[in-house]
Amino acid sequence: MPLGLLCLIGVSATGPQQGVVQVFDQRGLPVEGAVIEVPAPPGSTRAVVFPWRNAMAQRNQTFVPGTLIVPQGSTVAFPNLDTVRHSIYSFSRPARFQIDLYGRDQTRSQRFPITGTVALGCNIHDKMRGYIRVTDTPYAAATDLNGRGLIDGLPSGTYRVTVWHPRLRGSGNETVQTLTIAPGTPARLTIELR
Repeated sequence: MPLGLLCLIGVSATGPQQGVVQVFDQRGLPVEGAVIEVPAPPGSTRAVVFPWRNAMAQRNQTFVPGTLIVPQGSTVAFPNLDTVRHSIYSFSRPARFQIDLYGRDQTRSQRFPITGTVALGCNIHDKMRGYIRVTDTPYAAATDLNGRGLIDGLPSGTYRVTVWHPRLRGSGNETVQTLTIAPGTPARLTIELR
């Protein structure tokens, strides 16, 4: 039986608008790592930048964060915080690359010029999985441990919203749906997981 996700998007009526997204599975548990992208509204001149660092560390043989959103054309740092060596790679269409073995306290980097999802692995540690979502919109957020994502500065309106998650049923693990976002009015959409 497929798992469903419910996304709630609300926009604050005071101060700068902020879309609040909370994602749950069908059991009502929060889902971490879902990415919500809203295209920039017509006339928007907002730069595609995010408040977090463009970095995907390796710590305890895990990619941290597990999902990272970066602007198209960004260079991402891959600091190794482990006591073992790693060799990062991706076979994903938007970025096919391999970073040779490097050790603790060393950093390598990779540029991401094409939008889409980049699945990461390590040639040495097969269980390591991470994802980089390369986007061309400043209105994007990944859900946290509590299933919450915040999209700052999003004006009210009707949008074609893209939702991505590594287990989402759909082409490229994403779905596109139309949502109307208005102050104080949560918008809902349901997606299915594998």
